[in-house]
Amino acid sequence: MAAASGAASNAAASTNLLELNDIEAGYGRAALVLRGLTVQVPPATVVCLVGPNGAGKSTVLKVASGMLAPRSGSILVDGVDVTGTNSQRMLKHGLAHVLQGHSVFREMTVAENVLLGAFTVKDQKVIDERVAFVQNLFPIVGERWKQLAGLLSGGQQKQVEFARSLMVSPKVVLLDEPSMGLDPKTTAKVFEQVARMRDAGTAVLLVEQNARRALETADIGCVLDLGRVHISGPAPELLADPTLGELYLGGRPAS
Repeated sequence: MAAASGAASNAAASTNLLELNDIEAGYGRAALVLRGLTVQVPPATVVCLVGPNGAGKSTVLKVASGMLAPRSGSILVDGVDVTGTNSQRMLKHGLAHVLQGHSVFREMTVAENVLLGAFTVKDQKVIDERVAFVQNLFPIVGERWKQLAGLLSGGQQKQVEFARSLMVSPKVVLLDEPSMGLDPKTTAKVFEQVARMRDAGTAVLLVEQNARRALETADIGCVLDLGRVHISGPAPELLADPTLGELYLGGRPAS
């Protein structure tokens, strides 16, 4: 494991789908939340951000998706500088953001919810191909296609949200606390689906309070503290580090 480095080099830009370089960001006139943060997301990889409350994890996703403009630093998507781009245009650049909590429209069908994710796609053939893709990736979506989304369990609704985010064939999906409010069994299912997205070729930047469970799924872990990446490295190494476990991961795992 190594301490977080500074801004990525030009050579690294070609190997990462998303780069946040030396980001400083905050809300209004309040103090900075992010203080020189650098995060890189390679293709077909789950990168997990963990750390204590107030470390700035969700703020990272808001900056990446264009919901919050950074005060300084740069954002690159597939090597293209998109710093200052708003959330709608970030979606066109290939970043899909699944927000914290449940965001399905309960009085709409699963189909209607999923197809909302394709509102920028004009080619019906492409839409049909994406529908087939997400139904194969998340079988419950196809099985409940014509049912009201509000009748699904919390974990099933989360899969609908994942499917909706993939309808534009994003380069990176930003996931904010996908296990929030879910029981352990359902949480395990949700993380299985996160891994399936990665295995199907989609990169994922994940923020999760359940640090141990998230790192078990992730390829790369980044520990945030005081608005910057304190330590980053392969997720299994972070899980195995007893000092990190005590400081950031809720103590040692149960034997």
